Amino acid sequence: MARLAGRPAPQSQPGMLAESRQRPVLVDLGARAENEKAMVAKARAVARIAAEHAADVDAKARFPQEAFDALRAQRLLGIMIPAADGGEQASLATIAEIASVLAQGCSSTGMIYAMHQIKVSSLVVHCAADSWHRGFMARIAREQLLLASATTEGGGVGGDLRSSVCGVVRDGEDFTLEKEGCLISYGAQADAILITARRTPEAPPSDQVMAVVTRDQYRLERSAVWDTMGMRGTCSDNFTFAGRAPAQQIIPTPFAEIAAQSMLAHAHLLWAAVWYGIAAEAVARAESFVRGEARKRPGTTPPSALRLAELLARLQQFKALVVAGLDRYERARDDADELSSMGFVVAMNSIKIAASQSVGEIVSQAFLICGIQGYRNDSPSSLTRLMRDALSAPIMINNDRILGNTSNLLAVYKHDSSLSR
Repeated sequence: MARLAGRPAPQSQPGMLAESRQRPVLVDLGARAENEKAMVAKARAVARIAAEHAADVDAKARFPQEAFDALRAQRLLGIMIPAADGGEQASLATIAEIASVLAQGCSSTGMIYAMHQIKVSSLVVHCAADSWHRGFMARIAREQLLLASATTEGGGVGGDLRSSVCGVVRDGEDFTLEKEGCLISYGAQADAILITARRTPEAPPSDQVMAVVTRDQYRLERSAVWDTMGMRGTCSDNFTFAGRAPAQQIIPTPFAEIAAQSMLAHAHLLWAAVWYGIAAEAVARAESFVRGEARKRPGTTPPSALRLAELLARLQQFKALVVAGLDRYERARDDADELSSMGFVVAMNSIKIAASQSVGEIVSQAFLICGIQGYRNDSPSSLTRLMRDALSAPIMINNDRILGNTSNLLAVYKHDSSLSR
């Protein structure tokens, strides 16, 4: 059955949102559901390729090139782009499912895919009325461009994306920007970078803009190499960025609104989906181990089966957390006030905290089931890489920073204890 659905519009401009609803687009919901199922099926095929190379990606701390060649071939990088701009207009729930599926094959592949889609969301949500950025969205869909982010910076701001040292310098119709010490995941492989800076060099640190800069418009000088315990394939090196581009590539919406109305929810929900994928893979390996033990002793229940039952319950709780978060975002996505509300921010922050803690706890419980076979690197039940990747979750925007922000909100906000939101 077909129904009328409005095209996504900038959350920060209610007048434009109203205008978009006056120009409905006919959407066949049945066909859309089948199309999104097909996207997930394609992602499962890519995940198998990612899994084949995951150990090598981890060992060499290299970009998962084979997986992203496959993602491009399956045309899965531009699926969030609106249909009017050449994309598939996939729902956030479908994109989260794909990120989770990819993470089950290779954590770094899933995380890179999630980070790319977080950047795409800034364009989709805030740039529907801007001609240059709509043209760029069409390029993402057509050319399957990979987007990276440069929102952090050296110079004392640490990992605070809501504060910048560098500022945009206007030069006629162009702008120039230099940013030092920024950690840019897969920066050397990206086709474009969405970068933040002060509106002008004299603006306050929190008065920021975000701009799209394509690969031919900037140069990167690597200042530190990504050599870490886990998530090694994200290749999150530190760089000094220097770029020059037309001023029209600066997103008109202030970055404060972008961060609140699109980045917050998309980041926390898509990261949570990736961490769920890691947890689900750990549980799958524990299940396989228990079945193997049961086959060795027909007619008896392995002692580890009880732990597995508990672990499955914990994984179900994790799944419910992510699904509920996606549902809450879906209900709020056309309401700029709700997206910026304290209640919504607290909810999204809480999802990030809970998800980042759950993934490590679930993999640890899977270790208890698999025992030495989970501890070995050369075992089919090995959980070592999954554990190392899971340990990145609490420090990916440090949980203490998020808890600090949430505690400040709770000084003036009383949480809603109802089940309806």
